[in-house]
Amino acid sequence: MQTSESLIRMEKRVIIYRDELLPYSETFIPAQVENFSVYTGVYVGTTRCRHKGYPLPSEQTLVLSEVEKFTPRRKQLFFLTGLGYPHWFERLHSLSASLIHAHFGFDGVRALILKRRLKLPLLVTFYGYDITVNQPSLGDSREQYDFWYRFYLWQRQTLFKQVDCCIAISDFIRAKLIENGCPEDKIKVIYLGIDPDQFKPDLTRPREPVVLFVGRLVSKKGCNYLIQAMANVQAIKPELELVVIGDGKLRPDLEQQAAASLKRYRFLGAQPPEVIQSWMNRALLLSAPSITADNGNSEGLCVVTLEAQAMRLPVIASFHGGMQEAVLHNQTGLLADEGDWQAIAQHILTLAENPDLREKFAIAGRQRVEQDFNVKRNTTTLEAIYDQICG
Repeated sequence: MQTSESLIRMEKRVIIYRDELLPYSETFIPAQVENFSVYTGVYVGTTRCRHKGYPLPSEQTLVLSEVEKFTPRRKQLFFLTGLGYPHWFERLHSLSASLIHAHFGFDGVRALILKRRLKLPLLVTFYGYDITVNQPSLGDSREQYDFWYRFYLWQRQTLFKQVDCCIAISDFIRAKLIENGCPEDKIKVIYLGIDPDQFKPDLTRPREPVVLFVGRLVSKKGCNYLIQAMANVQAIKPELELVVIGDGKLRPDLEQQAAASLKRYRFLGAQPPEVIQSWMNRALLLSAPSITADNGNSEGLCVVTLEAQAMRLPVIASFHGGMQEAVLHNQTGLLADEGDWQAIAQHILTLAENPDLREKFAIAGRQRVEQDFNVKRNTTTLEAIYDQICG
């Protein structure tokens, strides 16, 4: 960690608040921070990821549990009362930050304590489940999850009153924020972005007969419908293989479903970004057949579809949540109704048999990512909002 003196000499710092630092699935947060041109982000949270997390720079990271004693019970008391941990707050004060940017609504509620004690403006980005879920779902600990879910719902209207700005990652999320009581004049829409320079296709590499899925193996991602579709597809084109990258609690069930119905398939588990990018260079298309989960959980905007389009990989997705803002039907890909595996199958066959259409979608998808989902351009917009809030 940098000394207090060296941190004070830096200008325009923003506290990037994420209670648990930092799940690997949230690389879009450091991608945004690394593209700041005016501000410097300092990652702040109460704990580290229980499993191997994303490697954050130590000189830009301040974790409560590494400064003072912190337990799950103490965590509840802290966020209920807002009291304690003077040494941590001394370190936070020494940052001389200009504002706090919390990611996800759940952490926006927690960051209200930082806003009050540091007397700083607060901005919160909403992504999906944090404004679409309408009931608790089982987590690693039902008791802990239920407590924080109830705490979030109890404090959400307070957050909407006290927050300086809410960032919605899509128009779909903006509508959900308004539906749940957030004042319209506090909402700004900024799409998630990726760096097109990091997702460049190798145009010399031939495409292989592979249908690619990348995502967590949970009900919202709809992989079971893709497997069902691929059974129909392989009855007509047996050379097409399903490759599934990702892990989750449904993996055993999905592997069993694939074994019973598919001729060619692979489950590769969680993979690092470079392996995913390599498969995006090889595959014929990517399918992201997301659905609305039983508890309302919906996609705000699916980053993997943006990465695929940047790699000139056509996408088959769903008329679902913010997905239809990421993939334009019949322009950059094809969409099906949620759970309509027959339509997914037909879309796969259409693209597999039509290289001209694949090329049309590939060119249009890449162009749209460069224009609307460029992390450098979108981060400039975010920093302008920081200036407005701090002004």
